Amino acid sequence: MPVEIPFLREFSFQYGRLEAVAPSVRRIVAHNPSPFTFRGTGTYVIGEGKVAVIDPGPDLDEHVAALLAGLADEQVTHILITHTHRDHSPAAKALQAATGAVTYGFGPHAGGRRDGVAVEEGGDWDFVPDVTVRDGDEIAGLGWRFEAVHTPGHTSNHLCFALPEKGILFTGDHVMGWSTSVIAPPDGDMSAYMASLDKLLGRSDQVYWPTHGPAIRAPQPHVRAFVAHRREREAGILDCLAGGPRHIEEIVGKLYIGLAPGLRHAAGRSVHAHLLDLVSRDVVAADGPPTIGAIYRIARA
Repeated sequence: MPVEIPFLREFSFQYGRLEAVAPSVRRIVAHNPSPFTFRGTGTYVIGEGKVAVIDPGPDLDEHVAALLAGLADEQVTHILITHTHRDHSPAAKALQAATGAVTYGFGPHAGGRRDGVAVEEGGDWDFVPDVTVRDGDEIAGLGWRFEAVHTPGHTSNHLCFALPEKGILFTGDHVMGWSTSVIAPPDGDMSAYMASLDKLLGRSDQVYWPTHGPAIRAPQPHVRAFVAHRREREAGILDCLAGGPRHIEEIVGKLYIGLAPGLRHAAGRSVHAHLLDLVSRDVVAADGPPTIGAIYRIARA
């Protein structure tokens, strides 16, 4: 039977309003709904008085204005970026200009390599963190302490941020409740993504707060379902190739029955990510370089 992912799509909020969602955790949702952002980007505020902001969001003046209005009597000291898609990091520039806060992140988009195509909302090539953060680094402020968890796969610079004392993990786009994550080469990497999911299974976080959609309050079963879904998709690709060499478009047509036309490109990028992983493991071969336009087949033993 197909893998059943326990998707979570009930999401109560009000655009432009900073609302408490957990002790010492507030969220304001940007008005940028799309097939890739769900209802919009959720910007989180941690602490009180002197606060940290996670993923300030897209370059929308009204979103930054609403965030600053909600924090009128407080000081933003830290700006944390999970990754550099344009629905997550661009507002850091305006927020920093207004507050003087220091920005934290893994590094520039795609490591600064401008050799890819636009994926999802596109990359924020302008963001460079003031402080470079690596796996296991701690970021502390007034009444809170983050642990950085490097989770490449969706992007190479993706970070999750844990509040160990509260059992909370802010998961960005790595694990969401409303949808699976798009893994789109060249910066998206399926091998890295699967390893990052395994990494989360080795942790003891009690609740995930993604940047899009509601909290995930049973994170371990959710992550296990994501892993099973990706393995099921891999098996489907291999079944397609068992009938002979195929282009990615043919595989998408066989695997994604009833897919909305606007999502076919993203589906093709995801299949490409799986194929690159399979090629790296010598399970699949390409007739030439393993590009998105190549013909793929089962590798000969």
